[in-house]
Amino acid sequence: MNRHDKKASRLAMLIAACCIIAGCTPSSGNGNTANNNNSINYTSTLRVYNASEYIDESTLRDFEKEYSIKVEYDEFESNEEMYETIKHNPNAYDILVPSDYMVDRLIKEGALAKLDKSLIPNISHVAEDYISPAYDAGNDYTVPYMVGTLGVLYNKKQVAEPVESWSAIFDPNYSSKALMLDSERDAIGAALKMLGFSMNSSDDSELSQAKASLLASAHIFAFLESEDIRDRLVAGESYIGVVYSGDAKTAIDRNPNLAYSIPAEGANKWVDGFVILNSSPHIDEAHKFINYMCKPSIAVRNMAHIGYTSPIKGAWSEFGGNKIMFPSTEELERCEAFIYDEHATQKYHSIWQDIRGYW
Repeated sequence: MNRHDKKASRLAMLIAACCIIAGCTPSSGNGNTANNNNSINYTSTLRVYNASEYIDESTLRDFEKEYSIKVEYDEFESNEEMYETIKHNPNAYDILVPSDYMVDRLIKEGALAKLDKSLIPNISHVAEDYISPAYDAGNDYTVPYMVGTLGVLYNKKQVAEPVESWSAIFDPNYSSKALMLDSERDAIGAALKMLGFSMNSSDDSELSQAKASLLASAHIFAFLESEDIRDRLVAGESYIGVVYSGDAKTAIDRNPNLAYSIPAEGANKWVDGFVILNSSPHIDEAHKFINYMCKPSIAVRNMAHIGYTSPIKGAWSEFGGNKIMFPSTEELERCEAFIYDEHATQKYHSIWQDIRGYW
């Protein structure tokens, strides 16, 4: 889809249906606004494109009140969807929140504006471990927003043994009760890890084996978004699924019969960050927004709402060392970050088209 995520589209259809019943005409617009702040005399507008269910939207409203900047806020379901959107409409947004490997790609393609860090003094609150990543030494283009892991969420009453391997997702015993992320890098990465390969493999033989594993599991799992997998496991409709750590935390908070595992073969550890598109006419406003989101108090609110881990160290004490939000050193050491490689990306995309076309 282009600018709106699937949920927004479903909501729009519902609203339209209700309006038809009521005999009214639905209004149209280019995206969600963050506000009900009708009394504010806005001086400008900032367009933000973030992942689904990935912010406490009350922080957006408070930003608007403080700076008199209207926030138009849209959501995407995957980095690849976000990339296709801005590729076809590079003037649609000012700020994006992509993952590390996609930040790397956008930097290499010259799509991002260089940051003026003098306008982001709150970057000083970011923990040292998340400063100057390999793909952006000096944080010239990105400021980290949230960090986390990829893993397996499962129901302890329905899954006989603690999950220690990615092979559990491919187990035919869970046929029609297992769920895979509808995400190119994550699904292929999980299959690669199960087979003992790197999530960043570009080897044709290894990728062919990963593809075969996913295709052979057509009868076992369905492809869904992470929050949909979370909700199905919370409701007891499914037994096991691949999710991001924040959705795992939220799920376990709602249903204590659930557990989260970073498989022994390893998984993905990631950092999502704020970037500014070089086509943005709102550079000053974008810097204000990023700086605002780096406040420890705002980071606490976002962490509490979405379940992910902010790299703002001043926010951590509020969460009592939660093991999903703060995995052990041993768990992190067996994880790897996704890396962008142009030729490998073309291979992943071709495999993904074949896999999703099969379903």
